[in-house]
Amino acid sequence: MLLNQFLSVSFIEKAGDFTDDVGNLQPGNRISCKTGCVKRSEKKQDKAGCRIKKLLENNAHFADLFNAAVFQGEQVLKPEDLKEADTDVSSVLKFNGHAETVQKVWDVVKKTAYGVDFVLWGLENQERIHYAMPLRHMIGDCFSYLKEYHEIAAKNRQEKDFVSSDEFLSNFKKTDRLHPVISLCVYYGEEKWDGPGCLKDMLKIPEKLQSLVSDYSMKLLQVRTSKPMQFRNPDVNTVFEASRFIYEKDYENLNAIYENKEIPSELGLVIGTITNSQSLIDRALEAEEKEGGQMIMCKALEELRMEGVLQGRTEGIRATVKTCKKFQINKEAIIETIGKEFSMPEKEVAEYVEKYW
Repeated sequence: MLLNQFLSVSFIEKAGDFTDDVGNLQPGNRISCKTGCVKRSEKKQDKAGCRIKKLLENNAHFADLFNAAVFQGEQVLKPEDLKEADTDVSSVLKFNGHAETVQKVWDVVKKTAYGVDFVLWGLENQERIHYAMPLRHMIGDCFSYLKEYHEIAAKNRQEKDFVSSDEFLSNFKKTDRLHPVISLCVYYGEEKWDGPGCLKDMLKIPEKLQSLVSDYSMKLLQVRTSKPMQFRNPDVNTVFEASRFIYEKDYENLNAIYENKEIPSELGLVIGTITNSQSLIDRALEAEEKEGGQMIMCKALEELRMEGVLQGRTEGIRATVKTCKKFQINKEAIIETIGKEFSMPEKEVAEYVEKYW
């Protein structure tokens, strides 16, 4: 028996939110097993995250994502069973006489009860590599546990149905149980994830203590490596497949599948925002206003292909200029070489040479 609950997560910055303290880790940084402290960092507004969040608020999309990522395509979670639930898991932390309010708000919470038992399913969208993500996941999960504990404790204090002094002191009966939390990080950045996959990856642990340190693993789904995933929902599959093709610059397969395919404009917006493809965003916005919310991908894909060609040419010119400069080749010879190689006018090549010299 399960309660399937999806949580699309956005960690909101508030005074006293100690999850910000883990937002400034760099590759290679590790937290001491004894103590760890990291400075706060300001987060940028995440437009892609907002659009993905809107897409995944749909029950069918939520269910399909978890079924593909966690259950290898088996249809365990049913969209018709999902319902809205409270999103706020903020709490007051008390330690040595000091109390601090820590605010944590999930973007979306959905739940379904099967009998009396349930599981919480947490979903977080991540645009950039976060080198403290396992710790963020652990903190978010713990807040969910803490919220439920406070609810049970308040109920027990009101009912005063304790059978021992130990139950009274803990406000928790021997038979009380919290419900498990399972969270998933969806990373849609272009760069390959090189961050930690579990809490132990963030720790400096002496060899003899390895087996004594508790770990906390993180489930990670990358758009770039999502090809093996068995998405059943066409919208979810379109977003992941098209984004993956664009990241891989696989324009042949992208055009073969999507050139004449009509898709909802909101999917075009999500794909365009994820991959930073302005042509897709522009076409999707036009379709939203003029074409009843549906868009044909052909024009946007041609513009996208040309963007890729121009980007590749620019990178080729930059590398050529840097290499020639290293070997002390004069600018005139470089301009002549690049002009022939890329079939470009001398004036345009000269501008590139000056830019990258």
